[in-house]
Amino acid sequence: MLTLDHIAISAERLAEGAETVERALGLPLQPGGQHAAMGTHNRLMGLGAEYLEVISVDPEGTAPAQPRWFDLDNFSGATRATTWICRCDDLEAALAAAPEGTGVPWSLARGDLRWRMAVPRDGKLPFGGLFPALIEWDGAAHPAPRLTEVGARLAGLRLVSPEAEALRAALSGLIDDPRVEVVDGPAPRMEARIATPGGEVVL
Repeated sequence: MLTLDHIAISAERLAEGAETVERALGLPLQPGGQHAAMGTHNRLMGLGAEYLEVISVDPEGTAPAQPRWFDLDNFSGATRATTWICRCDDLEAALAAAPEGTGVPWSLARGDLRWRMAVPRDGKLPFGGLFPALIEWDGAAHPAPRLTEVGARLAGLRLVSPEAEALRAALSGLIDDPRVEVVDGPAPRMEARIATPGGEVVL
């Protein structure tokens, strides 16, 4: 089974994306870091057992030999929720149960954090990016408990898809989280509902 781990909010430029999210939520993001293997960087916000990351291409980073994760090479427009990431205990087993194209394992690290992530060869997750990215953390170290509590929580995740029925089938048996809703729509789109001390906000 998969467990929702974190939500990625993509931005064209990190500083502008972080400002947009902080203004929308009325809460501060915290420093994240660089992903040297992917040429990206992020800022973070705790959501209890989960977290939110604002992520973008790092202009000072080095591009990988393949497309970046979360299809960031092709991202443009307004800062918005684009990807949900689910953790598992056995990445190979999770990939075997996932749709073709979910990715191949990469071993990654930052500081004392160690993890393995399935990264699609073309950077694009199945179902127009709406199938979750898969992550397996190595050891007990995890970003969420290290982040300052600001009172934010993930209230809901809506996946709007022209392939809603097939996406529901692909997720069936892999994750059981009442916050995740798959609905029909003309184009793939994600909405993350964040509960904050000032009310609920959709990113």
